[in-house]
Amino acid sequence: MTIKMYTTPLCKYCKAAKEFFRSKGISFVEIDITKDRSAMKEMIKKSRQMAVPVFDIDGQILIGFNQARIQKALKVA
Repeated sequence: MTIKMYTTPLCKYCKAAKEFFRSKGISFVEIDITKDRSAMKEMIKKSRQMAVPVFDIDGQILIGFNQARIQKALKVA
């Protein structure tokens, strides 16, 4: 399973999401859109918005940190 998480450094929900993934032992790729303009464009194309965090979980796009939705997408408790 591939998890990409589009973030910004000051986003409190991004920090919460990273803590959640780490607490579950789930590996993910963090993409800071403030440092990579092409990644920002990619995120906007996938999500059709500029808000973070955005998650790409094996092609399934989730917007915002909603722990229940993420757990369902990951099939974890």
